Amino acid sequence: MIRLEDITKIYPMGKRDLTVLKGINLHIKQGELVAIMGPSGSGKSTMLNLIGCLDKPTSGKYFLEDREVSNFKSGELAKVRGQKIGFIFQTFNLLSRLTALANVELGLTYAGGVDRKRALEALAKVGLAERVNHRPIELSGGEQQRVAIARAIVKNPSVFLADEPTGQLDSKSGEEVISLLMSLNAEHGITLIMVTHDSNIAKHCHRIVQIKDGEVVSESTR
Repeated sequence: MIRLEDITKIYPMGKRDLTVLKGINLHIKQGELVAIMGPSGSGKSTMLNLIGCLDKPTSGKYFLEDREVSNFKSGELAKVRGQKIGFIFQTFNLLSRLTALANVELGLTYAGGVDRKRALEALAKVGLAERVNHRPIELSGGEQQRVAIARAIVKNPSVFLADEPTGQLDSKSGEEVISLLMSLNAEHGITLIMVTHDSNIAKHCHRIVQIKDGEVVSESTR
């Protein structure tokens, strides 16, 4: 489903360029649950941004569902992001003035238009059927992340990308969010790629990819 072939990412830094990714090769199958781990600054989030079409590689090829998207223009990348990829961020990224329902409906903007029924179904799926009219300030951290997950799943994406999804949650809320993501992967076959520092989370994944200094240094399966 996802193929990264000799991917590099270099950021110009005046006289000295910063090489963040160095010849990454990675294949991820449909329905796989993959944890990406490594120390801070190793290139984890940069790789996730490339997979999510938020950025483009300096060199190499990226294939999503057998389409090479690494050479797409910005408008084409935006369409791929809107239709194929669901994002879950550490900071939730909800609009504070909007209700949970309106935030989820926003996820459909680039996937064929707003559909209230689908948005309500997505919120029910994450256990928030009774909180649809609450704004983020009226929700706990765990509930806000559930809204973010509903916003991601409402468009039926091919792949979920989660960047430290429990980073701002207490342990109980974090466990609930991870349990929800695991069930979405198991029951609906959603491909899930998750950046995490937590080995307890990673051990539930099908595969753990370790990155160090911009290179894949090991892969392990369970």
